[in-house]
Amino acid sequence: MKIGLLWDLDGTLLDTLQDLTDGTNYALRRFGYPERTTEEVRQFVGNGARNLLIRATEGGENVGAVLAAFHEYYDVHCQDKTGPYPGIMDALAELGKKYPMAIVSNKPDVAVRPLCDQYFPGLYARGEVAGCPRKPAPDMVFAAMEAIGAETCIYVGDSEVDIATAKNADVPCLSVLWGFRDEDVLEKAGASHFCRRPEELPEAIEAIICNI
Repeated sequence: MKIGLLWDLDGTLLDTLQDLTDGTNYALRRFGYPERTTEEVRQFVGNGARNLLIRATEGGENVGAVLAAFHEYYDVHCQDKTGPYPGIMDALAELGKKYPMAIVSNKPDVAVRPLCDQYFPGLYARGEVAGCPRKPAPDMVFAAMEAIGAETCIYVGDSEVDIATAKNADVPCLSVLWGFRDEDVLEKAGASHFCRRPEELPEAIEAIICNI
């Protein structure tokens, strides 16, 4: 059986939090909403940009316009303060020798492309696009598996959405603890496999594969 590795992007491979916070606060300022702290934005992300702004505005009626302002800023500045977590590049290089890999993100595809071209050239990557339900629906996972020729996969992510996505796709989930959610939140969401440091990813993934 050909096993692939599918990766979430924000909070798993890339620390995007400060650019997301800057984009959120740019949009909030434009419409007179109070700005949010980095910690608040950390709790808001995971279900796509619209849901981020719904949470940031506490359900504001003009969320569509706020979302447009967010994209106006973020689509240009998504690479300003973003970068891979320490140890991620080495872990991917090691794992990529054995397994086909892909990136699946709820971030808009227009932002996923330049980030992945910069940091992960050659990896299949897809973000949120019209016509394909975003995570936790399994559609993006299945499309990525088909693209890399995998019969099954391990999904690696940092949030409750990633746990639900893996469950809906009937594949194991490895939850990382350096991202946007704390361990207790992930445990409550049903996480059963954890990785505390990027350097431990190969060992954690091999432990799961032994039981597939």
